[in-house]
Amino acid sequence: MPSNTSQHILSTAANLLGFCLFVITALHISNQEQRTLIDEFTGVVAIFLATSCLLSFASIRSGNDQRAEKLENVANILFLLSLIGILLIIVFITLHFIK
Repeated sequence: MPSNTSQHILSTAANLLGFCLFVITALHISNQEQRTLIDEFTGVVAIFLATSCLLSFASIRSGNDQRAEKLENVANILFLLSLIGILLIIVFITLHFIK
């Protein structure tokens, strides 16, 4: 039987996806003529989070326990990579604005 992490991944990843979209929007509004790696990296993290949301939802809705567990494991890995990516984004933003 799969664990109940999919529900937590789904809600948290959706909230963090909003954070990523806010960062991308704020960067484009404040500095439109200069593209940075921050917005591109944030876009990749947003894709990971959206995929994690979709896989978590599919895991919750799956009737097959083995498939649900596999989907949940992949969603969990993407979510962890996204958290590491968000940490790096925060470091990049901090270093960018300190200069």
